[in-house]
Amino acid sequence: MKLSMSELSARLPGPPSGAWPQGERFMRGFAHGTMSVELYAPRGHDPQTPHAQDELYFVMQGRGELRIGDACHDFEAGDAFFVPAGMPHRFGNFTDDFATWVVFWGPQGGEQ
Repeated sequence: MKLSMSELSARLPGPPSGAWPQGERFMRGFAHGTMSVELYAPRGHDPQTPHAQDELYFVMQGRGELRIGDACHDFEAGDAFFVPAGMPHRFGNFTDDFATWVVFWGPQGGEQ
């Protein structure tokens, strides 16, 4: 299977929700078993809460900061991050063009 960032970006924003009254800023590309791949492109702020699965972020464009637990990391296009299941994390101070691939996988609660 192949994903195109431009094709998924064109489908954003998605439908409005409680966390995203202006429309969801993520779009699932595909899934297989416990793995799913999404494009995430928040605008203005990042309202996400910790996820039940382990996840990888691959920053495609933009720059900003990613707080993982108590640590804050600057990022730019080309950077990758691992966030274990249940770990609080949030993107901040990001540019208007920020977009990242997100890969979720494994059991609820993360791999041990």
